[in-house]
Amino acid sequence: MFFRGRQPEVSVWRRFRSNVDGFTYQQDGDHYTAHVVANAERMVDLFHNLSEHLPPAVDVAVEDVRTGRSWKGESLALPDVRDTLARLKSVLATHGGVEMAVYSSEDQLTLTPNLELFIYSRTDQWLYILKGRGLQEVREVHARSWTLRREDFPPAPELEAALTGAAERLGLKPL
Repeated sequence: MFFRGRQPEVSVWRRFRSNVDGFTYQQDGDHYTAHVVANAERMVDLFHNLSEHLPPAVDVAVEDVRTGRSWKGESLALPDVRDTLARLKSVLATHGGVEMAVYSSEDQLTLTPNLELFIYSRTDQWLYILKGRGLQEVREVHARSWTLRREDFPPAPELEAALTGAAERLGLKPL
C-alpha cells in the first residue's frame, strides 16, 4: 500500500543522477548565468522542460554545425516551440551537433552542439528552478571531454531531416 502525502515526489533527476550532473550559477553585472552539465538525454530533456518557464512568445535560433545551416524565428508561440522540441529530443540526444537557443527579452536557454545547457537571465529564478529539478549547484562543472569541432561531427541525415522539418513547422527563416 502506498501513502501519498504533501511530500514532493522523488524526481528522476535525483534518483538517477551521475557524478557529473550539476550546474554553476553566477551573477555577471545585471544578468545571471547558469552552466548545466549532465548526460545527453537529461540535457535535452531538461532543455525541453525548462522551456515551459519562458513567456508565451519566444524567439528561436538554430544552427546545424554539420552543415552550417542556420534558422531564426521571432515571436513564436511557446506551445508550438515546445512541441517541436519534444519531437527533436531523441535525435538531438543521439547525434548532438546542433546549437539551439530559445529566448525572450528576459531569459535565454541555449543547448550547445556538445549538449551542454547555458541559461542567461535578468533574474535569479533559474537557480531555484534548477535546484527544484534535483540538480546540485557546484563551484565548477567539467566541460564535455568529447567536445568536437564542426568537422569532427559525423554525418547525421536523420538529424538534418528532422531539423529541416522543424524549421518548416515553426516557420523559421534560413540565415
